[in-house]
Amino acid sequence: MPKKLLKRLIPDQTRLRNHQVLSRFGTLLHHPNLWHMNRHSVPGSIAIGLFIAFLPLPFHMLLAAALAVMLRVNIPLAVATVWINNPVTIAPVFYFAYHAGAWIMQIAPHDVPFEMTFNWLTTTFARIWQPFLIGCLLLSLVSAILGYLLVRALWVWQIRRSWQQRRQLRRVKSRG
Repeated sequence: MPKKLLKRLIPDQTRLRNHQVLSRFGTLLHHPNLWHMNRHSVPGSIAIGLFIAFLPLPFHMLLAAALAVMLRVNIPLAVATVWINNPVTIAPVFYFAYHAGAWIMQIAPHDVPFEMTFNWLTTTFARIWQPFLIGCLLLSLVSAILGYLLVRALWVWQIRRSWQQRRQLRRVKSRG
C-alpha cells in the first residue's frame, strides 16, 4: 500500500484531535490505531468504508467513523473510502445493485422510471425495495471482503518488495 501517499492525503492526527467538533470526544479518539496506518488498520478501514459506501443509508461518513472507532481502525481512511460511491456513481451502482438483487431473488427486474416524488416512493419503490436492498447488501459485503483482502495482499507484497530491495542493496554494498 502506498503509505507515504496516504499519509500526505490524510490530515494530521493532532490537527484532527484538536478540531473544535472532534475535541468533544475526549480520549475516545486517542487510540493509536485510529490514526496510524499499519497492516491491520488500513485494510480494516478500507473494508468499513466500502461496506458503508454501498448501503442506501444517510450519513455514510458518520457511520464509517463510528464503525472505525468501534473496530479500532483508521478513521480518516474509512471516511474517505466511503466517497467511492458518490453523487456521480450512485445511480449506476444502485441500478446494478437492484439487478443483482433481482437475479439473486430469481425475479424479473422491473423497468423502473425514476421520479423525485412522494408518490413514486410509496408506489414504485414498494415493489422494488427487496431486490434493491439485497443487491446493496451483497455489493457491500463483496466489496468489503475483496477490498480487505486486496489491501492486505498489496501490503504484504510491498513489504516483501522493500525487503528484497534492501537485501540487494546490502549485497551491492558488501561487494563494492
